Amino acid sequence: MAPRQPTSSDFPSHISASIIPPPSGQTPVNILLLLHGLGDTNTSFTNFARQLSLPETTCISIQAPAPLPFDLGGFHWGDDITFDSSQATMDYDTGFSKSSHIISEDIITKILVQKCCYKPRNILLFGFGQGAMAAIAAAISQGSELGGIVSIGGPLADSLRNDSGTVVKNDTPLIVLGGSSGTLITQSALTLMKQRFRTLEYIKWPRQGDGMPGNRDEMLPIMRFFARRLQSMAGVPEGSVEIG
Repeated sequence: MAPRQPTSSDFPSHISASIIPPPSGQTPVNILLLLHGLGDTNTSFTNFARQLSLPETTCISIQAPAPLPFDLGGFHWGDDITFDSSQATMDYDTGFSKSSHIISEDIITKILVQKCCYKPRNILLFGFGQGAMAAIAAAISQGSELGGIVSIGGPLADSLRNDSGTVVKNDTPLIVLGGSSGTLITQSALTLMKQRFRTLEYIKWPRQGDGMPGNRDEMLPIMRFFARRLQSMAGVPEGSVEIG
């Protein structure tokens, strides 16, 4: 059965999502799930998805499931909230069992695969910061090879380390991007991710910090990754059936 465009009615009430369909007249062959950073909402990535305007791709900007405490505004992907008193910041890595279940089981398996008939290979994840960590955790939880993961400033969660080397590596291709200093994407972080993923590409931007791409040169590796991983039905006769 051919995949269909997801709608808001496909999502249960506990999942807040904005759906951005492909450019006008195009068939939704792919799904890109976008996961915002710590303390943000899905609005910023809704606007980003519109700017991307990826061919034959429906973008779905997911809001993290848990609100920040103390009326701080924004949401987070962690199982808990803890504060780093030495730096007066919130910890990024507080476990991702709840959010990875929502992304992997509730959204990918139950909605996109079972309801909307997408193959896992046609589903990609894009995450920033803590959202990227949640994307990586969800892909590992999913098991099946997905279309790919774009991680901006998001390392592997400590709970998913494979120090023993006994865990089978995930087949989903992963591209990781971060700054040359002031970054969470350290050499040790990359080593840990390589223990869990068979294919990993690392892009080190010549700037400080792990913010979102700020110019064409920083965005170009991501667009090249999409060009390699997004599927296309352009030129395929209507009614054709894929074999294999």
